[in-house]
Amino acid sequence: MSPLSTPNAAGIDRAWMTRALTLAERAMHEDDEIPVGAIVVDATGSAVGEGWNRNIVEHDPSAHAEIVAMRCAGVALANHRLVGCTLYVTLEPCAMCAMAMVHARLARVVFGAFDPKTGAAGSVFDVLGDPRHNHRIEVVGGVLADVAGPMLTNYFRAKRGLPPR
Repeated sequence: MSPLSTPNAAGIDRAWMTRALTLAERAMHEDDEIPVGAIVVDATGSAVGEGWNRNIVEHDPSAHAEIVAMRCAGVALANHRLVGCTLYVTLEPCAMCAMAMVHARLARVVFGAFDPKTGAAGSVFDVLGDPRHNHRIEVVGGVLADVAGPMLTNYFRAKRGLPPR
């Protein structure tokens, strides 16, 4: 049995997702960005990169939480390949981020809320699961979606002047 399929794997995923949710809160409260947070964890279980949405404050359309976290991980590991790493993100990746994950050779992607508008891990597109790629990524979705989803919904409701749900 691989370490990723042990009974404790779900608990580990939840713990890292909790940290990613904390980063999402930073995006919302510190930068007034869409609350998405991400962490890259290496094969030994150490965090090697983290980030939150920064595209508005950095005027950078590519500065999604996942990209920011992968950039930090690449620097920490001194490698553009993130082999054996798991990326935790509070929202299903978009197509841009999903392709960056394939190119980075991540082992796993674990996400919180599904994105029925632009999700590229199975909701709208299945970029991460496309068999035409020369690299396969294990995908786990819906981890703490009951927290991540309402955080996003309430952020957009507040922007529209509506009360939280």
